[in-house]
Amino acid sequence: MTRIDRRALFTSGAAAALLAAAGGSVHASPKAGGVLRLAVPREGGMLEQAARGAVYDTLTEIAPDGLLRGELATSWQSAPDARTWTFDLRDGVAFHDGSPLTAADAAASLNALGVTGADVRSVTALGGHQLLLELAQPNPHLPYLLANADQLIAPGGKLPVPLTDAVGTGCYRVERAQEDRHFRAAKVPGHYKAGVAGWADTIDIIVIPDSAVRAEALRDGYVDVAALPEPRGLLKRGEFLYYPSSRDMALAARHDVGIPRKVGKRAPLDDGRIAERWWRV
Repeated sequence: MTRIDRRALFTSGAAAALLAAAGGSVHASPKAGGVLRLAVPREGGMLEQAARGAVYDTLTEIAPDGLLRGELATSWQSAPDARTWTFDLRDGVAFHDGSPLTAADAAASLNALGVTGADVRSVTALGGHQLLLELAQPNPHLPYLLANADQLIAPGGKLPVPLTDAVGTGCYRVERAQEDRHFRAAKVPGHYKAGVAGWADTIDIIVIPDSAVRAEALRDGYVDVAALPEPRGLLKRGEFLYYPSSRDMALAARHDVGIPRKVGKRAPLDDGRIAERWWRV
């Protein structure tokens, strides 16, 4: 899916304007607990995007405030020519199968997937928790590129796999999944993001192909959030929360759903982070 050009965004000072345009937090203080239920269409891969965003982490991430921060990486530095980069990984992180995260897992994942937008010559583990990336061409934007949703880290770099077999280090562990139909995941106890992300106890993502039926499910309380990019009267304005706005709606949510401040995007769920960043009030 199309993404906003992060390089332009974070070097031009445009982030603040986009945040203002997207509006403030609906609820300032996230609340833990409950079930967050999403209804999505079959086309567009929204179920898989949101599910993988819940299960997997990346080395870096773009936070809800629009700033780059470490996720599985805690720090990074480059040579002056921006061709050689080292990333220090977070200690004590485990995959959902109980195996510890190592630099070898990160190296295998990035070598298998490649890094979109960067000409990476090699990715090498330096010990257990440090990663070396060597580029064929200088790229000062590498930490931003590693925040893309497709730069997932998996045990031994085993990607892609069916959602039923997905094992990551994300806030949620797969409970059950049916391709193009349904996905359910439960919050991982003691996760390193506890108190920062992963608010709901359970995430349910349901495929409902017909937009009118998705709207009806939202109205009747069967789901909490619905993808409705072209409402055309399906919902009465003012009854629900609209993201990114009521004029340019991509998602509609009930009023008992908390939505954090966000950076503007060209497509809904383009980073797959809704599962860990939205909450039930």
